[in-house]
Amino acid sequence: MARHQHRYPFATASPRQLRVGELIRHALAEIFSRAEVHDPVIEAHMITVPEVRMSADLRLATIYIMPLGGRDEQKVLDALEANKRYLRGEIARRINLKFAPDIRFRIDDRFDEVERIEKLLRTPAVARDLKDD
Repeated sequence: MARHQHRYPFATASPRQLRVGELIRHALAEIFSRAEVHDPVIEAHMITVPEVRMSADLRLATIYIMPLGGRDEQKVLDALEANKRYLRGEIARRINLKFAPDIRFRIDDRFDEVERIEKLLRTPAVARDLKDD
């Protein structure tokens, strides 16, 4: 990891970064729910936006997405990348900021991490340790 890069940047995010991230998240949720992006891949999937992380200068938004059921993650990511210019324009139109942030999309892997931890907690060794308490 880079020296100034944190694993959990939202822990050190300013209130303004958090607020702008939430505004972008809500704008994208509205765009996706109204099927305003005319792309067959995006229209065929329900896409959730669990989090948007903003850079300190508010010029870059990292948008974490998850297609419902985790299906076709790469296809959805590619379709969003192809429609990035339109989505950035819609975000700029809906949110009053000095600069429209550049956007990049990432798959949200928190659900995979939760599943991994749950599997660990269900192992016999952990159950045995919990039983001894």
